Amino acid sequence: MPHVTIEYMIMMPVMILQIFLFPIVASTLMNVWVDSRRTLALQDVTSNLGSTIQQLYFSLNHETMPSGNVTYSPGLPPFIEDAYYVGSAALPMASNPGLNSSLYLELTVKLVGTPDSQTTTVILGPNALWQISTFVSNSTYACVNADKLSNGSILLWFGE
Repeated sequence: MPHVTIEYMIMMPVMILQIFLFPIVASTLMNVWVDSRRTLALQDVTSNLGSTIQQLYFSLNHETMPSGNVTYSPGLPPFIEDAYYVGSAALPMASNPGLNSSLYLELTVKLVGTPDSQTTTVILGPNALWQISTFVSNSTYACVNADKLSNGSILLWFGE
């Protein structure tokens, strides 16, 4: 009988610890997994949006393209993990005077309601202009607009 008592004395605290420890560890691991999945999805959206802006710019920048307006809906998912995201971009004042007068558009996409955000840099030419605007993923009018002006400048902005 004394062996049974010693076993209970050793095993009961371990079993009670497992009852509390297992859910905490499982919850922590799930949170890490969800955060990683959300971050990857946000990186994908940011990359696709930056690529869309760059492709619109380079398409309109060709000398055979006449002046005009192009609107493109990138077909991105409206939600990531049941949260919508917003994008904003800006051309820094002195982007890069040394590299063929290229301009860098800094694009930031933030998942609303979370601390998650991603930033990417989009390389554009010297005749690129950016109109301050916001991309809202769950808007029915979420798109990227480009307008080739008569002087050859290309104005880009998010549609709303």
